[in-house]
Amino acid sequence: MTKAELVAKIAAAGGITKSQAEKAVDGFVAAVSDALATGDKITLVGFGTFSIGSRSEREGRNPRTGQKISIPASKVVKFKAGKTLSERIK
Repeated sequence: MTKAELVAKIAAAGGITKSQAEKAVDGFVAAVSDALATGDKITLVGFGTFSIGSRSEREGRNPRTGQKISIPASKVVKFKAGKTLSERIK
C-alpha cells in the first residue's frame, strides 16, 4: 500500500477530505519520527510498539572482494505488533 492509498482509505473511513487525511498521516509520521529521535517509545494499545534498538559493531565482508570490513554500531527502529493486530493477521 502506498501513502496515497493509505490517505484515501483514511479519508473514506473518517469521512474527511483527502487533504485532511494527508495532513493527519504526515502529522503521525512526524510525531513518531520526533519521538524516536529523542529516544522515546511509542505504544499504540492493540496495534503495537515502536522503539529504538541498537546494533553493535560487527565484522562483515565486501561481497565483491571478500575483504573484511568493520560495520559500525548503529541504532535501528523496531516494531512489535500488539495482540489485537497479531490476532487479526492470523
